Parts: sequence; C-alpha cells; structure tokens
Amino acid sequence: MQQIQLNIIPFKPVEEKLTFHFYGDKLPDRINYSIKWDKLFDKFPEDREANKQSYFTDFVTHNEDAIIKEVDVFNAINFSEKYFRYQLFNYFRAIPNTVVQSNFIDDVEVWILDEKVEHRTYKTYNKFTLKVDYKNISNGYELVVAYNGTTRIMHQSVEELTDIDTEIYKNINCNGVVYPFLKIPEHIAAMREFQFPVIGKKLAGYLLASGQIEKKENKPRNAYLPYFDNIQAFYKNYLNTPAFKKIFKLHPHGFFNVFDEKVLTTDRESNELQFRDGTNINPFNGINLLKPYKSVTGCHIKLFFIFNEEDGNLIKETIYEYITKGWHKPVNNIEKHTKNLERFINQTLSIDKTRRITFTDNNNIFEEVKEQLKDFKGEPNTRYIAIYISPISKDDKENPQHLAYYKLKELLLKKEISSQVIYKDHLDKEAFYNFLSNIYVALLAKMGGIPWRLKADNEDEIIIGIGAFKPQEAEERFVGSAFCFGNYGVFENFNCFRKSETTELAGSISNAVEQYLERKPDAKRVIIHFYKEISDKEELQPILNMLGQLGKSDLPVIVITVNKTESREIVGFDIKNTKGKMPVSGSIVRIGKNKYLLFNSIRYFEDSKLSEKDYHFPIKLSFKCNSHPELLEDNDTIKQLIDQVYQFSRMYWKSISQQNLPVTTLYPEMVARIYPYFDDENIPDFGRNNLWFL
Repeated sequence: MQQIQLNIIPFKPVEEKLTFHFYGDKLPDRINYSIKWDKLFDKFPEDREANKQSYFTDFVTHNEDAIIKEVDVFNAINFSEKYFRYQLFNYFRAIPNTVVQSNFIDDVEVWILDEKVEHRTYKTYNKFTLKVDYKNISNGYELVVAYNGTTRIMHQSVEELTDIDTEIYKNINCNGVVYPFLKIPEHIAAMREFQFPVIGKKLAGYLLASGQIEKKENKPRNAYLPYFDNIQAFYKNYLNTPAFKKIFKLHPHGFFNVFDEKVLTTDRESNELQFRDGTNINPFNGINLLKPYKSVTGCHIKLFFIFNEEDGNLIKETIYEYITKGWHKPVNNIEKHTKNLERFINQTLSIDKTRRITFTDNNNIFEEVKEQLKDFKGEPNTRYIAIYISPISKDDKENPQHLAYYKLKELLLKKEISSQVIYKDHLDKEAFYNFLSNIYVALLAKMGGIPWRLKADNEDEIIIGIGAFKPQEAEERFVGSAFCFGNYGVFENFNCFRKSETTELAGSISNAVEQYLERKPDAKRVIIHFYKEISDKEELQPILNMLGQLGKSDLPVIVITVNKTESREIVGFDIKNTKGKMPVSGSIVRIGKNKYLLFNSIRYFEDSKLSEKDYHFPIKLSFKCNSHPELLEDNDTIKQLIDQVYQFSRMYWKSISQQNLPVTTLYPEMVARIYPYFDDENIPDFGRNNLWFL
C-alpha cells in the first residue's frame, strides 16, 4: 500500500497578531509591501484620495509619520504571506554559503553551496524554492519546499573578467543576493569586486567555447529520488532547527502525508491500449504481438531516401537493411532480432529507388534538394514518405545548415510528402537498435495508419488541444492547436498561430466546434486542454459567443489547464517505495480548489520496474467551466476528465515510451516548434491533417 507525501509543510505563525508601521505612499528607494485599507480601518479615511486604496511598509522604517496598526495574520492573508516571504529571505540571507533571490512571482529562492563539487571556473549550488500558501492542502498556512536542480556561479568577479561582452551576463551574485544585471542597485553597482556572474545560457556558451567549462551530458536519470533526498536534507539542516522555529511553528510531522482516502485513482482500464487483435498496456508488446490497430488502405505507400551521396553504402548496410530485412546482429554482445518494417507495422509498402534524392555539399543541402524536388509529381493513389538522412544533428543549432531540417519539412509538405529525419551518425551505432521501434511507429502514423488507440467508449464530445513553444531567438511565443472529434485519440486537424493572434486562434476553435456540431448535434460537451490559464475575454468568450449564435449556449465548455512542464512546484512521493519514491501511475491528489496532481508513469503496479527515463514528475491540472461551474463540484466528472487526460498521454506515436503529458498539448507544441521556421505564413493544407511533425 503506497503512502503519498507532498513537499508541503503546514505551519503556524509564531504570533497571530503583528504590529507594523504603515505609510500612505510608497517609501522611496525601498522595497514596499502593500496592504488594502480595509485590513487597517473600519471605514475608508475621509481625508484620503479615493484612488489610494493601499498603504505601504518595508517592515523596517519607523518614521514619526507612520500609521501604527496591528494586523491579524488570519484576516490579512495576502499581506501576511508577503511578510512571511520577507522573513524567509532574511533568515537565509544570514546563513553562510547561501545565496538568495526573489523569483518572478516573488517566491524565495535559496541556493546552497554544494561543497562536494569542485571546479576551476565555478562553484555549484543546489537551488530550492520556498513558497507560502494558505489552505490549499491543510487548514492553514503552508510552506512548499521545491528542489530546482543546480546552478553555477563563477569564481571570478566582474572586475577580474576583462575583454568580455557584458550582454552575456544575466544575473549577478553580490554578497549572497542575486540581482538581474540590468537592475543592479546603484550602491551595489560600485562594488565590482564582489559581483560574481551566475552562469546562464549565454555565459555558458562563451565559457564552453573558450574551454573553461565542459559540455554537460544529457543522460536519462531518475531525478525523483534525488529530489526527495534534497528536500529532506534541506528540511533537516535549515528548517527543522531551533533558529527557524523562532519564526515559524512547523507541523511536528514535517512534510504533509495525504490520507489514503483522499487519493483518487484513474480507472485500471485506462492503461489498456487497443490494437487490432486485442489490448495491452505496453505499446511495443501490443504492436509486436497484436499488430497495429489500423493499417492504410486505398493507396500505395512508397518510401524514398534523401541523403548525401557519399553516405550511400552506410545507408544500404544499416537503415535500408533494417527496413527491408530487420535487425539481426548483437547489441552489448547479445544477439538481437527484429521484424522488418512491413511486418512490424503490418503494412504493405515499397521503397521507390527511382525517386531517391542525393546531394553532395553539406553546406548547400536545401538548395540541392529543392532543385531535384522542383518537378516532383506523385503517382495517382500513392502516398509518399521521405526518409531524410541528415548529416547534421538536430542539437547542433550553431550549424549554418541547421535550418535545412525545417525548410525541407516545409518543402516536402507542399508536395504532400511526410518525412522522417534520422541523424547519420546514429546509423552504425549499436544503440540505434533501441530507436528502430520508435521510427517504425512514427512512420505508420505519418502514412495515415493508427498504431493503437484508446480503449474507450466513444463519447459525443470534441476535445481540443492547445500547446505552445517559444524559440529562443524569437520575440513571441507560437501556439499550436489540435482537434480530436471524439475520445479515441485520433486527430483531424492541426494549425499554428503567433501568440498575438488570439482572434485567429479563437476563430479556428470556434470553426472546429461548429463543424463537430454539424456531425454530432447532440454533443454533450466541449473539452479544451490548454497549455496555460485561458483568457476569458480573448480566448474563451469568442467560443461561448459562437455557441450562443448556434443556439448551443447550454453546451458545457470545460477548460483544463495542463501544466506544460513537469510540475516541480508541488510534488508527491510514495514514501513506502524505497526504490524511487514514484507513486503508482494514475494516482490523483487534490492540491487546491479545482486543482489536482496527476502521477503518470509506467509504475502501473507497486512492484513495477522502471528505467531511468521512466521517472516522470506529476502534471498539474486546473479546471474551469464558466457556464456550468457546478460540474466542477462533481467528483465523478472531475475523475472522468482526469482519466481522459491520462489516457491521452498514452497516445504518443513518436515513440513507444510512456509520456506524462497528454498528446492534446504535446502534439500542438511539436507543431509550434517547427512552424516558426517555415517561410510561408500558413501550414500547407496537407500538413493540417497529417502527423508530419512526429
């Protein structure tokens, strides 16, 4: 039996009533904390301007003109949270070998020096975030303790660093406090010998190029157990101490344990995937033993290769051999065998050697391929898939030909050709064996087949997914959309917009809902999986207006915000699971009003074995239903909706590995990662109804 513990510590203030010195206007050159007038007075002061609703304090200044008032910490929650954050900041600032800062939402970040790591260029710090909440989980104040990995601070000060472009500085540590480089206070700016740069992306790139640091390895690892160990050590060394307990009365049991009856679970059948000849919880076993759910009929499927001419023999001896005959050679000294592509995906196809495209100059890839594709005309009733063997890694973003990947994608889409990109240097590696199944599943999906679908009863509802991505060099975010007409997990339309194009996004959603209602006039509801909190005015209201115009104003529109990144703000651990602390997949914990954590991994059973890459952090789900808020009070409805999110995480056809995020937001994000690099404003029509982006 599992026992879920959250990284939340309930606490009580040492004193319930505190006295502060307030001022009618902000104190100059100080950090000001505001409080609403009605927390200080029974009625609004007669001699005060009506627009001045707040009073201010810095918790330090005691001038003669101050308004001295007692504040009840349980009556002024918002103000009290600010004061508690102020106390946390100053408590840690006084501890040697720590660095503190307030993040963009004013939570307190504490960096603890990791004395075990030694490097000639930098010091390494473990990062923790402390967040103060009220009554999300418990009956009072709560302290969230989150671990955020590591950061690095240079040994050299800015005074010692010469001949360096200051634009690569983002944050500076001075005497244990971090300041944005462009917002360093005047009195700090003069202390150049005490300003030490925090190593961000730009500075890391400079130090890597100059040989002062090494490239980090991106190996999969179980981050769950280190997270647990780090917050436990932080609690023991810095919170569960006499000094800290002078400012906060922590719960005697420390971190909060969720009562068993408060832990919901998804339906056990939600782990089941439907294949042609049965169901299985494992995508690889399902396809291998039970065959893909649906093959492609009514057309010929033809593959052709795009590659550098000098790589011809390598391709013939590797990927061509695997596709046509299967893999039959050792991996780590153990003989391995796989089916060929046709047998694995149960799809009749051919390789069209007459259409292969070769180039000779790796610095001119797109131009050479474009010239050869210029007169490409496909045969009738034929669907083409291009396999591009790229000489450039997708991670090599500094390469001048990196954009060829995106340009080729767009060019092929205009010719109604999907593509699969494979990095050349992977082909002759033993590890490529592990990628073959992923490539084959993605190829079937791009052909128009269905590797597997959800084992679910079809509901009369449209499911809309919205995801987003912001390229590092772009000024704005790009937002992708995906529409699923029914809950089997099969999508019918994709698109992408700039973040500023909210009208166009709302219009596309409205059009999709309208089309669905034409097919299913008795639809029960509209479900939207959104990558952030949806804007009522700009994004949600146009949809509600459209439903009103169609006479469907009573049709519920339920918006589920799916935390895009793995939620490390609030995390849960199975403290009885000594191997990795991962709760059983499908566990659900309420963490606030209409907010839930969903644990999503392959730990389907308490004795399931997980590899390093299988330790997924929980995702955070928030619910909104403006037209029918009562639906969110129904536990059965909430559980059903979470169950649906959980199932959509199993519909990822880019690989056979379990994901923790649903494809309703993952697929649109994948579109949004590629679309910004297209030359045309619109995705080609063929690309709106095809999984070309996998």
